[in-house]
Amino acid sequence: MRSHSAKVLSLILFSLAAPALAQAPGWHYSPLPGEGDRASLGCARHSTPTDFTCLAVRCEADFSVGVHIHDSRAGGGAGAWLMTADREDRTMMARAGEGPYGARFDDESGWLLDRLRHGTFIYLRHEDDSEAGFAYIDLAGSFRAIAEALYWCAPRAGADEQNTGPDVDAAEPNGEKQ
Repeated sequence: MRSHSAKVLSLILFSLAAPALAQAPGWHYSPLPGEGDRASLGCARHSTPTDFTCLAVRCEADFSVGVHIHDSRAGGGAGAWLMTADREDRTMMARAGEGPYGARFDDESGWLLDRLRHGTFIYLRHEDDSEAGFAYIDLAGSFRAIAEALYWCAPRAGADEQNTGPDVDAAEPNGEKQ
């Protein structure tokens, strides 16, 4: 009984001391409900469980790739976002949608996804929050985290769609006759 009480106490102390996983700074899998390993989440440097700005790269149900905003702003994530990714400025629109994130970015050209994979940093701020500072998201580790999430995004070919193996004559290895 003593060891059980100690485990419960240590679990309570750990949960009070540790930040919420969904808003932890840096890149990691998305622990939000229903996400599993289909999404990776990158949160701003000074994110807390109550004040956070995160970007999520997600494998959608139709096997497309979506880039979403997950934030704590009172007005939600939909709207125009000002961004600076590796010294390149953009304004991107995010549209509200269903799911665990606030909104999904319109990224038809793949600019944002490419910067998240291969960049070094991104600053972003909602256009309506001009008095607030920019959130800084370090992109160290983003390439691996995004690759792990998108691994499951490629549709698998069925047996009837797979190419057959080439006919190889084993009697002639490397073109030499035995």
